[in-house]
Amino acid sequence: MADDQQLWGYTEVAAHLGISIGAARSRKSRGSLPVPDDASVPDRPRWKPATFRVWKPVGRGFRSDLHGTQDPPHLTSGS
Repeated sequence: MADDQQLWGYTEVAAHLGISIGAARSRKSRGSLPVPDDASVPDRPRWKPATFRVWKPVGRGFRSDLHGTQDPPHLTSGS
């Protein structure tokens, strides 16, 4: 299946994020994951891999320095 047609479930999302499947489910229930690309089956949301490539988590624990994002200008030294 082509990457743009592949869909990830909780198992693949958890592996991608480096968390447990239970943590992925918990994050989904709290609204801390992107909106699923396919929610046609109850309790089995699916996401396109591209959704996670462009998604940037917000909140505690997100290490922007590990993900290639920059700090906002007001947080850099020399301001």
